[in-house]
Amino acid sequence: MHRNIVLSIGLIVGIQTMAQTQTDVETRTLNLSEAIQVAHEQSLMSLMARHQFRSSYWEYRSHQARYRPGLTLEGTLPSLNNTRESVIQPDGTEEFVQRSIMKTSLDLQMNQNIAWTGGRVFMSSQVQRNDNFGEEPPTNFLAYPVTIGIAQPLNGYNQFKWDRQIEPMKFEEAKLQYINTMEVVSRQTVRYFFDLALAQINLEVARKNMANNDTLYQIAKGRYQLGTIAENELLQMELSFLNAGRDINEATIDLELRKSRLRSFLGFNDRISLELTLPKEVPDISMDYLRTLQEAKANNPEVMALERRLLEAQQAVAEARSQKGIRGDLFAQFGLSGVNEEFRNAYKDLSRQQRVEVGVTVPILDWGLGRGQYRMAQSAEEVIKMDVQQSIIDFDENVFLQVMQFNLQDDQVAIASKADTIADLRYEVTKQRFLIGKIDVLDLNVALEEKDVARRGYVEAMRNYWDYYYDLRGLTLYDWLKDMKLTEDFDELLIQ
Repeated sequence: MHRNIVLSIGLIVGIQTMAQTQTDVETRTLNLSEAIQVAHEQSLMSLMARHQFRSSYWEYRSHQARYRPGLTLEGTLPSLNNTRESVIQPDGTEEFVQRSIMKTSLDLQMNQNIAWTGGRVFMSSQVQRNDNFGEEPPTNFLAYPVTIGIAQPLNGYNQFKWDRQIEPMKFEEAKLQYINTMEVVSRQTVRYFFDLALAQINLEVARKNMANNDTLYQIAKGRYQLGTIAENELLQMELSFLNAGRDINEATIDLELRKSRLRSFLGFNDRISLELTLPKEVPDISMDYLRTLQEAKANNPEVMALERRLLEAQQAVAEARSQKGIRGDLFAQFGLSGVNEEFRNAYKDLSRQQRVEVGVTVPILDWGLGRGQYRMAQSAEEVIKMDVQQSIIDFDENVFLQVMQFNLQDDQVAIASKADTIADLRYEVTKQRFLIGKIDVLDLNVALEEKDVARRGYVEAMRNYWDYYYDLRGLTLYDWLKDMKLTEDFDELLIQ
């Protein structure tokens, strides 16, 4: 039976070798830092983060554009109206007259928002040509060489003032959020990396166990024929040999699955086969809670988002307050105009024109609508304040727990490494004692199981260390190995 197992394993390996030869698979060897760098450069998550940042950038540019002069040109080229109209005659009677009029106009307008008052100033220059078919004179020009004006709300609410506080904060938050997303990519890479590393270890352990069990089974058969071991021990060795063959098959399948997941996450195609190199040691880093909390509050986008929520709640209260009482708007305009049958003469003998308008809205009976909306905005602000306070408390506690857990990980790695060495040595000693008949097969199997558990435990300890480390990096946006804040070349992101 063991020959059949060996043949099946050889067949699997042969099929894999043929498949690789036919598809020209390229093997890439990556360590942890290289895998993270590749993920940052070409993973789908990182590409989506770049586009999200670009969207935030153009949103911020649109905000800035609102405070710069805007110049527009409007034209009607032409407008033809051929219809009957009611015309009052000199004697007071009314007649319907067929009229054909074509209008052509150009209007150049400049607008500038006033950030400190919330109003708007404007200036325009307009010219219009009217062609009255069948009438004398057939053509007239109406010119407005210059018109200036202002529109100003008088209700005390300045949308621009709030936008100038909130929009830059949103853009800074977007920058921090991009860096944070890159750290999410790092953490996910760590998880996929060690999933595959553990699968590699499992296959390595399975192959080694297969070789050991094959040797021990052959020795056990010889000793059974000599009568130095019982039949149940021989059967136990055969069972161990069969289980080792099964473990190789399962480990091989699991390895390919883990390779596929990491390869897909890193943005490689199926012609790339990955081989990983485990870190040989972990850096000696000890986190200080107060220092870590300071960096987290200074850099984490979640903290900035809480500050922005408070500011937006204050904005909502200010807007609701402006709507519950007397509201007013000021509109003032001054300009010059001229009319003539010839275009050039329309700009001569100009007359002044003015328009001043103050609109007032006084709520007399609104059944408490304005007051209710104001109270609702105040209540919403209080709820947000309490929620923000609780979120800050939870954030501080999370930082404390993350620091405590991370500071234990280097000891865990050291213990797991020592346990791996001892368990491997114990298995070798136990195997030698079994070969000379000093212990039975049950003790050997226990030593084998402990060896395998210790080997996997070491890899898990390494995974936990780097997992907690990159959790803290994402929480603080700080590179603790280089002792510097994480940053990005955002100008480069916009041109890639």
